[in-house]
Amino acid sequence: MPYAYVDSPLPIGHGQTTSALHMTALFCEYAEMKPGQNVLEVGGGCGYMSCVYAEVVAPNDQPEPEWGHVWSVEIIKELAEFARINVNKAGYASRVTVVHGDASVGLSEHGPYDVIIVTSAAPDIPTPLQEQIASGGVLLIPIGTPHFFQELFRIRKADNGKLTRENLGGVAFVPLRGKLGWRG
Repeated sequence: MPYAYVDSPLPIGHGQTTSALHMTALFCEYAEMKPGQNVLEVGGGCGYMSCVYAEVVAPNDQPEPEWGHVWSVEIIKELAEFARINVNKAGYASRVTVVHGDASVGLSEHGPYDVIIVTSAAPDIPTPLQEQIASGGVLLIPIGTPHFFQELFRIRKADNGKLTRENLGGVAFVPLRGKLGWRG
């Protein structure tokens, strides 16, 4: 593939992009991912980032329940199917579950999550995502205008349920779609 090592957002169809390689690495670092964690990815795109996250949280593809898992939710049906195909081809199907749906409201049936990563820009932090962070967990989310001028925030949930917000700097992502995302 001619673009395998291009460190830039790449188009994946339907007006969407997959994040630059450095952004995927930064998400793993900023979320402080480690084996055994359960991850919710809001906006699964083509499945690439899901596989990277799975390699961190479930590195040995073992069926034991203490190994982590990635739930990747994609609102665009065709991209969800594309992601499923890619996840299967890459050998991560036992560690990544791709769901077609509106992840702006989370995926409560598998939560709470140790890590929630939103890969599109939101107008604000959706309340259902805040509620689905596990105690001691982290939510990464770009907040700002639909196409540019966004800030990446790390939200931590303390054991007492209190949320703290840390600005990690400027980013540019496609708009979050869905009930709690941008309209239009």
